[in-house]
Amino acid sequence: MELRHLRYFVAVAEEKSFSRAALRLHISQPPLSRQIRQLEEDLGMVLFVRASRPLALTRAGRFFYHHAVQLLASALELKTLTRRIGQPGRTLSVGLVTSTLYGLLPLILRRFRAALPQVAIRLQEMTPAEQGQALTDGIIDVGFGRLSDGNVRLQQRTLRQEPLMVAMTAHHPLAGAATLTLHDLQTETLLVYPQAPCPAFAGPQRQASPTNVVTPRHIVEVGGFQLALALVAAGEGITLIPECLQCLQRDEVIYRPLGEEHLFSPVVMSTRRLDPSDDIRLLLTLIYQLYDERNIPHIKPAAE
Repeated sequence: MELRHLRYFVAVAEEKSFSRAALRLHISQPPLSRQIRQLEEDLGMVLFVRASRPLALTRAGRFFYHHAVQLLASALELKTLTRRIGQPGRTLSVGLVTSTLYGLLPLILRRFRAALPQVAIRLQEMTPAEQGQALTDGIIDVGFGRLSDGNVRLQQRTLRQEPLMVAMTAHHPLAGAATLTLHDLQTETLLVYPQAPCPAFAGPQRQASPTNVVTPRHIVEVGGFQLALALVAAGEGITLIPECLQCLQRDEVIYRPLGEEHLFSPVVMSTRRLDPSDDIRLLLTLIYQLYDERNIPHIKPAAE
């Protein structure tokens, strides 16, 4: 059994058709059918229910597909890592969601550059989902976001749980409060960020606004935190933001802490599990050093 057998099998399984899989693989159908037969003979198992239309996997085929996809991804990851390690020049490619740039990440990267001036740093704005794919494909080396998706091929560390702030106009009736609770917000119009483009914010915000506290008619979805803050300034509602974003000063917008200990916006660092890079280890060291210097509550790293 070779990697090409796995690629052929996965293509047929996903296309649910030998003819469409052949087109996808740029080969003719008869050789593809022979390769799948050979694979089944090697395994001693039938992988497809050929009488089914569209083509369906047997129970053994479903099990084999799950592991074949993982093996192909690991093989690609190994190839990418080996090429990167063998390159003469070193680059640290970082994917990030915009909100992390308003926290400590710029200072951390400056310290990294000071420690390793020979390593070039390249930044790319990406959603958490895009970061996961870019890490798998070897496009970036590390990602910073606010969502952990459980990808088994990635090492995802929650660095800290950042408190949430309530953004409102300076003349809002709640502006005089030192701290706010969910109960205080139950009659407000809450501006939230959409699930698809930026799921990292939508999740915590929806947890902070269950239907028994803020009814659906008081929830308005907008395109991102910058638009949300602009609408807050226009008096269209309030919004929840990570603590680091309160540095964004807008006329008539003020921020008050949300005093709910179980609600927060996590800061998540993602890397490849197979990546042995000393650069990644140094980056982690610099992060925890800065947290300790500034007495910032964070999650202590577990032994890896």
